[in-house]
Amino acid sequence: MKNILSITLIIAFFSTLYSCKKLTEDPSSVIVSSQFYQTAADANAAVNAVYSTLNSDPAGDFPIYGRQLNLLVENGSDNQIYSPSNTNPDVRALGTATYVAANSRVQKIWQQHYYGINRANIAIDNIPTIQFDTAQRARLVRESKFIRALLYFNLVRLYGDVPLILHNPTSINVSNLLVGRTPASAVYAQIIADLQDATNLPKTYTGANKGRVTSGAAHALLAKVYVTQQNWPNALAQLNDVINGGYGYALFPNFRDAFQKATKNGVEHIFSVQFETNLGAVNSTQFLSEEFGSFNPGIWPIDIPADSSLYKLYSPADTRRAVTFYSSQYNPATGQTVYYKGSAAPYFNKFVDYSLNPLTTQAQSGINYPVIRYSEILLLYAEVQNEINGTPTPEAYNAINQVRSRANVPGLTPGLNQADFRDSVFLERRKEFIQEGQRWFDLVRRGGTYLVDALHKYPAKAAASSKNTLFPIPQVEIQLNPKLTQNPGY
Repeated sequence: MKNILSITLIIAFFSTLYSCKKLTEDPSSVIVSSQFYQTAADANAAVNAVYSTLNSDPAGDFPIYGRQLNLLVENGSDNQIYSPSNTNPDVRALGTATYVAANSRVQKIWQQHYYGINRANIAIDNIPTIQFDTAQRARLVRESKFIRALLYFNLVRLYGDVPLILHNPTSINVSNLLVGRTPASAVYAQIIADLQDATNLPKTYTGANKGRVTSGAAHALLAKVYVTQQNWPNALAQLNDVINGGYGYALFPNFRDAFQKATKNGVEHIFSVQFETNLGAVNSTQFLSEEFGSFNPGIWPIDIPADSSLYKLYSPADTRRAVTFYSSQYNPATGQTVYYKGSAAPYFNKFVDYSLNPLTTQAQSGINYPVIRYSEILLLYAEVQNEINGTPTPEAYNAINQVRSRANVPGLTPGLNQADFRDSVFLERRKEFIQEGQRWFDLVRRGGTYLVDALHKYPAKAAASSKNTLFPIPQVEIQLNPKLTQNPGY
């Protein structure tokens, strides 16, 4: 479904068109879909355009991955708040749980996801009509289905029931473009169907194709979908496929290598959104720390940890701490280095591109944004084993302790009960995935008052309530589409 705001443009266009007495058409300069989808090159271009919706925005705004999703999922969690220097009221509201249906960032992420879904729908519908290599044609369709599933998975977790659009609109009748909310169960069914088809993708790629969706990525995302639904047996089956399927996934020995340009698309990266330095797509996670903003006096991070307690979650020996945060800044205006200790919260560090020299030249970070890493598969496996068996099994301990061992922290000692082990898994997830768009989803899927209780630990988030387990349907979308209804409390 195209950006729904275009509905008003369509109305305006046809009002003007039919008010004219004469109409001269020159279609020779217009390319329609039936003209475009002719060759294998066209099909590849269409799928590359689907990928591009993850790392860029058609209006030049921040992309879904690297910025927009983090604004909701990290700012909306207990991980971070806005920087005091941030004057954008909508961003500040996300960090204080005071956002409303008119919030521009809540609206933007909705529109970006449906823009990507529309591109995927177009590719899925049109590529099968092109006559070229059958295997390549099937692969491109399945890659598009994976991305459509990923986008719907985000939407259904963020908003609950959402319109399920599976084909590009073919009618200019505005009323036909207005679609109501589809029950979440039906959206999940479509996500699962798309991912099951995507499990037939190749296991690996070489050369310029590295970074494309693989069958391992499809199994991994499908496992995450089943975990979200608490469908533990199916989740376990998918996790076993990832772990034992011969994909060669492993943890990097050094945690830092998960966030380095030189090691992108490595053994731990199951699926990442691709970025390259200064080549157009902006990995705007750089703005979460303003790329060592202290090198430029007066520029400070847009988003900062909720307080120093986040930094203090890590033991001094935990190698993830120095990768996740930087704890000092040099101010060239004063010639002084400020060290963050005690109550001062360090700034986020994961997506600083250290391959650049000088470091301050970072306009566009070339570090990929990891959507699924192998460490998450291990932690999901530990979680699922614990839930299925009612107690942590040796396999569960082994999985979580692989992640802890890589971080240079002692492994968990057998003897925990189910609840304590569950808490340990979620704490490990928090320390492992800060700034990777996971925390709010984790808090919500634990159910009950878990999200609200976590947010209320911070005075800045005192306004949080049960309504915050979903984001509001953007108000402008409801105004344009009366078939949409609002989530409770907004």
